[in-house]
Amino acid sequence: MKKTYGIDVDCANCAAKMEEATAKTEGVASCVISFMTQKMKVEDGADVDETMKRVVKNCKKVEDDCEIYI
Repeated sequence: MKKTYGIDVDCANCAAKMEEATAKTEGVASCVISFMTQKMKVEDGADVDETMKRVVKNCKKVEDDCEIYI
């Protein structure tokens, strides 16, 4: 299922790091982050809530002051 989330990230490089971390997260098929629109598009499997918890955890590892609005 594809879903779009609002994010708050400070720079394009940070957004790229978050995109890479999200794409490597278990349960995520694909991820695209747009720094300009402050949006994250995630295609994931059946358990969206658990997958997004892992996504937030992995993104916080690479960019600790980012926000993902779930």
